Amino acid sequence: MRRLLLTLAACAALSPVAAFSAPAVTPKEGDFVVKDFRFGSGETLPELRLHYTTLGEPKRDAQGRVTNAVMVLHGTGGSGKQFLSPQFADELLVPGGLLDPAKWYVILPDGIGHGKSSKPSDGLKAKFPHYDYDDMVRAQHQLLVEGLKVDRLQLLMGTSMGCMHGFVWGETYPGFAAKLAPFACQPVAIAGRNRMWRKMTMDAIKADPAWNGGDYAQQPKQGLRTATDFLIIAGASALPMQLALPTREATDKALEADFNRRIAGLDANDLLYQVDASRTYDPSAGLEKIEVPVLWINSADDFINPPELGIAEREVKRLKHGQFVLLPASEKTKGHGSHTWAVLWKDRLAAFLAK
Repeated sequence: MRRLLLTLAACAALSPVAAFSAPAVTPKEGDFVVKDFRFGSGETLPELRLHYTTLGEPKRDAQGRVTNAVMVLHGTGGSGKQFLSPQFADELLVPGGLLDPAKWYVILPDGIGHGKSSKPSDGLKAKFPHYDYDDMVRAQHQLLVEGLKVDRLQLLMGTSMGCMHGFVWGETYPGFAAKLAPFACQPVAIAGRNRMWRKMTMDAIKADPAWNGGDYAQQPKQGLRTATDFLIIAGASALPMQLALPTREATDKALEADFNRRIAGLDANDLLYQVDASRTYDPSAGLEKIEVPVLWINSADDFINPPELGIAEREVKRLKHGQFVLLPASEKTKGHGSHTWAVLWKDRLAAFLAK
């Protein structure tokens, strides 16, 4: 039984669990369309579709302002629905949970280029505007203010890319969120090994002749194969995988299963744009602008944000009300994916929300 549990943990370290939970409150989905959205690159879209999922109902004060809104932002390649997975929803989005929909209005948007929001594979392919994180955050702001009529968040959570969006939010719209909880990222430009694996991923797609400058009739399989391998290893956690997969045969079998699941739903242009969106990210110059409380959590077994760089310990000192927590590596942590396993950090979040 212990070996079985560890095997499941190792597979989770390779990739997020795909199965969705069943929250006590039925999720609602919707779309908000922004007309003539102008990107930072100068490119425009006549209609930018922003998809979202919500749980619970907004509560308004005497002035009509929503008082119970929480937004949770997903990572690269994900969508808002990923937070309906058991490791998150069964811990937080349940009766009595920290984000109980009976109390909170929980907003789970799909970022530009992700999920059911506008993306290259909708038809424009490589002619789709080259968005970055600033564009994605500005679109999220429009979704809230114009689409959902929310001008104040009690909490903004974000995981991985959503963690980076959290820092951009804190600087671009100071005070819009009463509290920030960014998990699994650094508030500096993406460089070194983090940039290297991302560029390798993009180069693999572009080097495949079948990519054809983004104008392909069939997916460039060789490019996607290499890109998928990078995604798997970047999210992996060494300790639980070593314990659960102690032989070559077990490792190869687990890798094949995860690889086949991942690559089945990938579009090369979508993935290329998603990874490239991080190219201009660098909130380091403006961290002092963030005046609200911040709970920032990373994990020690995160390949993408390795603790030995010492970045977090240095930069958290610049936050006026910042707290940094480093989860120690163990059999229970999931590498970079620890950000979605609420059992690992929900006590920290509970204390943060109670202050």
